[in-house]
Amino acid sequence: MNTPTLALRSHALALDDADPLKAIRHEFLRPRRADGSDVAYLCGHSLGLEPRRAVTYVNEELEEWQRLAVEGHFNGRRPWLSYHERLTPPLARLAGALPLEVVAMNSLTVNLHLLLVSFYRPAGNRRKLLIERPAFPSDRYAAVSQILAHGLDPADALLEIGPREGEDRIREEDVMLLLDREGEAIATVLLPGVQYLTGQRFDMQAITRAAQAKGCVVGFDLAHAIGNVPLSLHDWNVDFAVWCSYKYLNGGPGAIGGAFVHERHSRDETLPRFAGWWGHDKETRFRMGPDFQALPGAEGWQLSNPPILAMAPLLASLEIFDAAGNERRATKATQLTGYLEFLLREKLGQRLDILTPAARGSQVSFRVRAPSAVLKSLHGGLQTRGFYTDLREPDVLRATPVPLYNSYIEAWEFVAGLEALLTA
Repeated sequence: MNTPTLALRSHALALDDADPLKAIRHEFLRPRRADGSDVAYLCGHSLGLEPRRAVTYVNEELEEWQRLAVEGHFNGRRPWLSYHERLTPPLARLAGALPLEVVAMNSLTVNLHLLLVSFYRPAGNRRKLLIERPAFPSDRYAAVSQILAHGLDPADALLEIGPREGEDRIREEDVMLLLDREGEAIATVLLPGVQYLTGQRFDMQAITRAAQAKGCVVGFDLAHAIGNVPLSLHDWNVDFAVWCSYKYLNGGPGAIGGAFVHERHSRDETLPRFAGWWGHDKETRFRMGPDFQALPGAEGWQLSNPPILAMAPLLASLEIFDAAGNERRATKATQLTGYLEFLLREKLGQRLDILTPAARGSQVSFRVRAPSAVLKSLHGGLQTRGFYTDLREPDVLRATPVPLYNSYIEAWEFVAGLEALLTA
């Protein structure tokens, strides 16, 4: 099929008609335009859409609270005492992990602090903590504060790797060169699975192998990776990982986060940790004894009993992930994101620069060649027309066609809308 045909609206409609996941998109609710039509929601990298069944699941727990009160911990549709365990198998499938290795708990930065207490253990000449530049601010704040908590100077102990001068993406070879050169001084590597600004996907397996060969502990922030790109954390031998659930996992604003701890650390009693009673052995938890006995696996890092009303929407979303299947979802993500990039280059290649490389998830980040004031007006104009993206200061627009709920025609209409605004 020739290039002009691929760029036709009719081709986008034909792709949607052949989409094996086309029914799944109706499992989600979305904002509406003034005319009553659905917006083209391309902001799943920031906040995923609401699963249609989420309100049912939340209401069911409110009903159980009314009907059973404290007995809801042990009785009812989904007893609260073990509620978080319902999230474990689907999260393990998305993380490429054993059920023992994952847990839904807290929020991303809380989990990052909890795991850095265990896995950032500077000693002697090995005291550096490696992050990317620019890291998401919360990650950098956490890294700096952990270094300070050890009585170290961030100017010495914080190691950052960023793009080369005049470039936007971090070169994989630069990561490897840095690990080879500095690895024996690095205590812990903390990098993203997918970089939040550019959408670049890192080769987590290669980074883990290279860093561990130098004696480093390896962790990943998967906020933009889980539910977005295929993961095999167990097989890749990653030491630990953390994530939030309000982006690609569609768990709702401020949704409960998650964590991964590799099986080989599951019973390591030498690891320091900040303990809480929900991480204590289940068989003796309610004896209220004074001595902490950690549960094996990631559950042993839990602090408090989980927020049921916050878990219910995530459970609803994870059921949709299972219905879609990892393979079908990943295939559509590749095809749909590739189609969006093709349209941007075909229609607007002379007006914008795409930052996101071929190694990516569903996000496409790009710069429009226009002054900052024009960009803000452009972003506002897109939203007024019902195209939800976001603008990262000073000049990066991010658009994400999520395979579970976005369509090819939405990608086509978004580019047509962008083109109309730029040529108006």
